[in-house]
Amino acid sequence: MTDEGISQERRRFLRQAIGTIPAAFLVNGADLAAARAQTAPAPYQPTYFNVDEWAFINAAVDRLIPSSEAGPGALDLHVPEFIDRQMQTPYGHGELWYMSGPFNPNADFTLGYQQPYAPRALYRVAIADTNALCQQLHGKNFCDLDAATQDEVLGQLEKGKVTLPRIKAIEFFIQLLANTKEGYFADPMYGGNLNMGSWKMIGFPGARADYKDWVTQYGKVYPLGPVSIEGEKA
Repeated sequence: MTDEGISQERRRFLRQAIGTIPAAFLVNGADLAAARAQTAPAPYQPTYFNVDEWAFINAAVDRLIPSSEAGPGALDLHVPEFIDRQMQTPYGHGELWYMSGPFNPNADFTLGYQQPYAPRALYRVAIADTNALCQQLHGKNFCDLDAATQDEVLGQLEKGKVTLPRIKAIEFFIQLLANTKEGYFADPMYGGNLNMGSWKMIGFPGARADYKDWVTQYGKVYPLGPVSIEGEKA
């Protein structure tokens, strides 16, 4: 049979095959995209942070752990969702800490937490004060600043070079950075580390039941993907 004959036979076969497919399955590209959009999970909606606070959190964590060739960033792994969900837990309400005064904000760190704000209240107060500072210095909220200026503001908070009226700037930065790292590396069941992205990046096996055979094999790459506490496999 000639090449032309083969092509004709293939076209005839495809026409016959398509004729046996129910019409419901013959969708065009637009219909397929619409179907996928309907089944895709809706974007996470914060349950604690308001609009301005949510915009701040997203912008800040993106600067603390930006995406790069080395691996995914904080936004890629849904770190803001982790932080928001933590604000509704006993931790967020400060129920795990001694929260009765007197407080001495100038005390040494060895004396423990010395702020009258539980984490959720700390974020509410500190974000409002930081945005007010950004408005004063730059005429915009933090989330609307360019990346270089955002880095500058975060650096000033980290080094205590700016004064916030209700809380020490460095205390806010410590809280923000700690929660960002927790959301980046925690088990996905808590809202961050989407698809165990950070674990795959560093080769962490997660909650696998047994990997003792690899503990002493220094310098070798662990060959299996991580497993979450709920049994999800990467």
